[in-house]
Amino acid sequence: MATLPARPSMKDRILETADRLFYLQGIRAVGVDTIAAEIGISKRTLYNHFPSKDALIAAYLERRFVAPRPSDKSPVEQILGTFDSLERRFASRDFRGCPFVNAVAELGSEDQSVRKIAIAFKESRRLWFRDLLMQLGTSDAEGLATQLTLLVDGSIAQDLVRNDPAMARAAKAAAVVLLGNAGVQAGAGMTKKSGRAKRVTAKRERQWKT
Repeated sequence: MATLPARPSMKDRILETADRLFYLQGIRAVGVDTIAAEIGISKRTLYNHFPSKDALIAAYLERRFVAPRPSDKSPVEQILGTFDSLERRFASRDFRGCPFVNAVAELGSEDQSVRKIAIAFKESRRLWFRDLLMQLGTSDAEGLATQLTLLVDGSIAQDLVRNDPAMARAAKAAAVVLLGNAGVQAGAGMTKKSGRAKRVTAKRERQWKT
């Protein structure tokens, strides 16, 4: 006999509701009264799980702080796949930009904890790019990772202004150029380096997949 899925805890319900409302309507625009009413609970019940709105905001951002899943795809495919994922996200009707940038824009000047979480997220994405670039044997993985991160954030900003998912494709094309300038053949997922560098890259890829 199949078992029914566990019902979300009250804390999870509060966080899921806050996540949806904060992202779609804005953190400042949504108060704890609105969140409690949406769920059908009292503010006291909400505060039993989150002692303040600031604590709820921090939990919302931490919930959005999701690391990329391990993948069997090549480093180049993973890097360029980021922009494919962005294009699909841009086409969604509920896309409202980067939640971390939005939070800093709303609260960053008065809430340094929000800024710290946002910086940590942006840096984690940059380091993810850097590690993939190191597997490809690029000489300046740090600098190139920063440039790729800028392409991601720039495409998000352009889509918000233009409402055009093609901005992700333009960013992807720019990423291909950057990779090519670094000696990486984006199409084949191999480097244009020496045979030794290619062997080192292949070894790194094997280690990364284990």
